[in-house]
Amino acid sequence: MVNVVVIGSQWGDEGKGKLVDWLSSQADIVVRFQGGHNAGHTLVIDDVTYKLSLLPSGIVRPGKLCIIGNGVVLDPWKLVEEIHSLQSEGVTITPENLKISDTATLILPFHKELDAMREDSSPKNNLGTTRRGIGPAYEDKVGRRSIRLGDLKDPKTVKNRVDLMALHHDPLRSYFGVNPIDKENIYKDIMNIFSKIKGHISPVWQELRNSIYQKKKILFEGAQGALLDLDHGTYPYVTSSNTLAGYASIGSGIGPQHLNYILGITKAYTTRVGSGPFPSELFDKNFDQLAKRGNEIGTVTGRPRRCGWFDSVLVKQVAQISGIKGLALTKLDVLDGFDEIKICIKYKIGNKFIDYIPSSISEQSEVEPVYESIRGWKTSVRGIRNWLDLPREAKEYIQFLEKQIGVDVDIITTSPEREDTIVKRNPFDEI
Repeated sequence: MVNVVVIGSQWGDEGKGKLVDWLSSQADIVVRFQGGHNAGHTLVIDDVTYKLSLLPSGIVRPGKLCIIGNGVVLDPWKLVEEIHSLQSEGVTITPENLKISDTATLILPFHKELDAMREDSSPKNNLGTTRRGIGPAYEDKVGRRSIRLGDLKDPKTVKNRVDLMALHHDPLRSYFGVNPIDKENIYKDIMNIFSKIKGHISPVWQELRNSIYQKKKILFEGAQGALLDLDHGTYPYVTSSNTLAGYASIGSGIGPQHLNYILGITKAYTTRVGSGPFPSELFDKNFDQLAKRGNEIGTVTGRPRRCGWFDSVLVKQVAQISGIKGLALTKLDVLDGFDEIKICIKYKIGNKFIDYIPSSISEQSEVEPVYESIRGWKTSVRGIRNWLDLPREAKEYIQFLEKQIGVDVDIITTSPEREDTIVKRNPFDEI
């Protein structure tokens, strides 16, 4: 039985939602393994629109078990809000179809406050976070002072942990001119929200272990994109978690030998939200065309996305580090009508050429893209569902990307509609 990991292979916003929805219809279990509610996506099923930022995509499909793993930082109030929103749309959510790891870490109100204070204190040097407390929550996790869901069963432990976090946060709040944490109110709020989610809390690694023995199909759903990975992304303009496929094992409690197929979701061009290096970024009429056709507005932030040509250097690096077995190329239709389409094939820095993104932020800002041009296509690919029906130039574009990256494009999307998808190979097919 094949278990599939889905990650974004750029800076996020690659169109994972549509493909994860398609894959979740085939899976028995869908697992979120990292991040928080800082990455959202929209699903349209039977003409009903669902907006998700924390719950696994499979939650809108009857008969699927959804798991939030230990690698996730969880805002329990947002979780309850999202559950209630989906329930109002007729989605059934119970402790039987939604389980949350007892070792997942809580995001608390003062995490969000600290996130915002830092961003506001230095507008020129901010990292462009979503201000949802993700980074500060991970900081407390690494600092071994956070509250995990399993701790909520013991009020004494919760109080001790709140005291411990206050020792760390109050000096920071004082620096920003903000009052100390109201420990008593925080404690009451935590225990109140615990009563609403406690039925969902369990040692999910055991559930996953048993499911593997039963040969069930498991889909691991990554959030954001690999180039935002804390270690391998464009640091410091990254997220606070590891977004590569390997973290599916750590963030859920499953052995890495059970991760059989890694699917990298890759937009047919490149986008990025917020600050940070972007070698192939465009500022001309081509940007206008990509942004308008692609409707490039951040799902969670509402911020316009920066746009550029496809960067095969970055995607190849991600494919190698993350062990990507196949690519899903999304938004191919956005490239309709271009006379010429460029692909970044290497970088120039000073008087030398390199085939990777440097780790140094100063060098990242200095790299210049080296392009190869491909002839565009005039016949629209929108709505095409068969490889043979694609224009010759579109096929040549895809084949050129495969050659540059060294990974096959197994899936191609040609419109936002779920059905407008070309499947050359289904990740859940037996290997």
